[in-house]
Amino acid sequence: FMRCVYATRPYEKVKGSANKLHRKWKRRVTQFVSGEKMLSHRKFNWMCRQIIKEFDELPRTDVKKPRVGIVGEILVKFHPEANNHLADLLEAEGAEAVVPDLLDFLLYCLYNNKFKAEELGMSKKAAHTSLLGIKALEFLRSAARSAFEKSVHFDPPARIEELAKYAAPIVSIGNQTGEGWFLTGEMMELIHTGAKNIVCTQPFACLPNHIVGKGVIKKIRHRYPEANIVAIDYDPGASEVNQLNRIKLMLSTAQKNLNND
Repeated sequence: FMRCVYATRPYEKVKGSANKLHRKWKRRVTQFVSGEKMLSHRKFNWMCRQIIKEFDELPRTDVKKPRVGIVGEILVKFHPEANNHLADLLEAEGAEAVVPDLLDFLLYCLYNNKFKAEELGMSKKAAHTSLLGIKALEFLRSAARSAFEKSVHFDPPARIEELAKYAAPIVSIGNQTGEGWFLTGEMMELIHTGAKNIVCTQPFACLPNHIVGKGVIKKIRHRYPEANIVAIDYDPGASEVNQLNRIKLMLSTAQKNLNND
């Protein structure tokens, strides 16, 4: 839903049509999940494909807007109340919000055990179990991945092995505190998929994000000069005006880059 709605709503021809389609399918999904004693995997796959198909076919304008990725600490990244409704703000300012999947964080946690087994003496059995877990989760979203790959307007999610490969030249895969190397991998994925403008969100005193998130920005900019990244602190003592001004400055640069392209 997040992938479909965020990539459709800024371009909808009929105002509110994306949210209307979202509400329609959210009701159906809720009924499917809560109303059946035995969930059908075949129906789950069909629903994934049909949701993506209907969003892909929703009438759109041909306007071009800057794509802005949202990464950072997991709560602040996903929860609108924690990030002052950042996705809505970006859309109101004329951009498309791009938010990588929550499932990727779970895959990151499982994938870390591979490094621990190879480098830190963790049980190889535990690492093998984690890799099986990755295969199981990827199997569950395989129908959606396939539909995204065939779609006109959507990007498929990256595989966790790709994210690790993206991050490796910049930060060690052994950096596993909090979002660790995963944060860098997501920023690199966004750049590779055309979302070169990124808001890196973090709460007050979140060391993994303050150190890793802010620490890699200079290196990423060196490798990708077109990257337009801003780190924003979200906490009760932070000034919303300062947050807004910094985001608007980033968006101004994003719009200039889009016009130049």
